[in-house]
Amino acid sequence: MSSPRLERARAIMAEAGVHALLVGPGADLRYLVGHEAPPLERLTLLVLPTQGRPSLVLPRLEAPMAEHAAAHVDLLAWDETDDPVALVVDRLRAAGATAGTLAVQDRLWTMFTLALQSALPDARWVPGSTVLGELRLRKEPDEIAALHAAGAAIDRVHAQVPDLLRPGRTEREVATELDRLIREEHDVTNFVIVGSGPNGASPHHEAGDRRLEPGDAVVIDIGGTREGYCSDMTRDYVVGHVPEGYAQLHAVLEEAQQAAVDAVAPGVPAEAIDAAARDVIEQAGYGERFIHRTGHGIGIEEHEEPWIVAGNTRPLEPGMAFSVEPGIYVPGRYGSRIEDIVVVTDSGVERCNHRPREVVVCG
Repeated sequence: MSSPRLERARAIMAEAGVHALLVGPGADLRYLVGHEAPPLERLTLLVLPTQGRPSLVLPRLEAPMAEHAAAHVDLLAWDETDDPVALVVDRLRAAGATAGTLAVQDRLWTMFTLALQSALPDARWVPGSTVLGELRLRKEPDEIAALHAAGAAIDRVHAQVPDLLRPGRTEREVATELDRLIREEHDVTNFVIVGSGPNGASPHHEAGDRRLEPGDAVVIDIGGTREGYCSDMTRDYVVGHVPEGYAQLHAVLEEAQQAAVDAVAPGVPAEAIDAAARDVIEQAGYGERFIHRTGHGIGIEEHEEPWIVAGNTRPLEPGMAFSVEPGIYVPGRYGSRIEDIVVVTDSGVERCNHRPREVVVCG
């Protein structure tokens, strides 16, 4: 029996004129058949035609880890001297799809994509997100519940941050403690950003040996995966006392983040959420200091569709989940970002994070 997600994928494929979907290791494969395949130099590939039984082509030594997927797909194990691409071609030929439109996973390794294209010269190729983006875009009720649980978990971690920030500690020492705390609440840590003082002006700063000093503003952006779904949350802290100009900047950011969340509703273009935050920041004179999009989708990956950015005119729909994270960055001094995960509901929006959004003074 095929899984509901595979059948939903086929419905999207039929509407998009895609004859087969090819998916390698990663979040998409885990989403479709529940198999966490290692990204090896040996080919693992789900072959999902619009008609007929789907297949999972995989190395024989990996087959025991995929037995649970056999309820939904045929397992085609190949040996070290076999040609796995030939197995894929055979399955596509049986489905009459060798000269059709094939959607290949966006992040499939180039060496596999090129080998498939060479073996299938008559096929037309489109990105796998043509199907998978649509499939994963609107979360099911159990996924939304999982995002709320992940959000509550990262809330509990942020509640402990003030105890970690004191003069003399390095960013790396704080990050190590945060990693431990995240893993206590999640299955795995996905990332830890600790940007103190001038390092906070780099949105993706890697924690280093800089020691916290009185008057430092500190950006803490952390996330993990809990039961398959991701958390992602940013709050701002200061050590000892608030640096000059920072309170006014942060007040603008709080207003911008609230305006963006308030703008979320079904039918509203994704870019309108970005504009709601950006307008507040620009009117306050910090426009050139907001250097990234306002948000990204989240689910089984930290970054997925929808993108909350100018130019994305796609209307929001119930079940879409994404971050709202405007930031203001002053090079050489400090940075500030407030991030919550939100879910579009039938009537508006609900947050997955509930920690206070104002600056917290520590130490």
